[in-house]
Amino acid sequence: MLSVPPRPDAPEGSLLALVNLTAEVVAVLADVLQLKPEQIDPRQTFRVLGLDSMLAVEFVADVNRRCGTSVRVGALADHPTPVALARHASSTLPAAPLAPLASPASPPSAEPEDERPVADARTAPDVLGVRHVLKEELAALLACSPHDIDEEAPFRLLGVDSILGAEFLAAVNRVYGTAERGPVLQDHPTVAALAARLARTLAPRPWDVDSVLDFVRDGRLGIDEAVTLLSQHG
Repeated sequence: MLSVPPRPDAPEGSLLALVNLTAEVVAVLADVLQLKPEQIDPRQTFRVLGLDSMLAVEFVADVNRRCGTSVRVGALADHPTPVALARHASSTLPAAPLAPLASPASPPSAEPEDERPVADARTAPDVLGVRHVLKEELAALLACSPHDIDEEAPFRLLGVDSILGAEFLAAVNRVYGTAERGPVLQDHPTVAALAARLARTLAPRPWDVDSVLDFVRDGRLGIDEAVTLLSQHG
């Protein structure tokens, strides 16, 4: 099971259903991206996780078919993470209480594990992809082509002053859901250096004992859910 921050007015049953729905969204996303569910951090944005516009159509269709929801592809813009999308998807279900979905241990009509296509494990987003995104965002601010931006050139030589730097970081934070501030451009003064930092920052965090206990202490994960999570992911 995955962590879903509870709402103050959410009954225990509906919270458990939302946790299950989040797990289903992650499972569908893993199938579409040819990954294992444990490789996906449900708090990361779909863009960071590698979901492009073409795969988004397939992903949303599979979520609706598997979960009985009626999500539109455009909802991904306003609900850009698996956790956020699960909350939205739950609102599209009938008013009747959500029935707990099938256990990950025995999903209905699932393919045998050894027959499912699984990509190599990813420990971080593709650095080259991050560089490409940074160049696109910077080019939009500098009114030039991304191809004109030298990834190894210092930002100051590219014409990025303090104002443009703040706008650039704001765009980066919107794309990746980060909270970078101005000094990061001084410590990582090129596109290549900043991309490497973001790739490390956005690397999926393993569900180890310490991180699960942090979630329990914060009230974002119940004891039973924590035990289940640790048993699923070793």
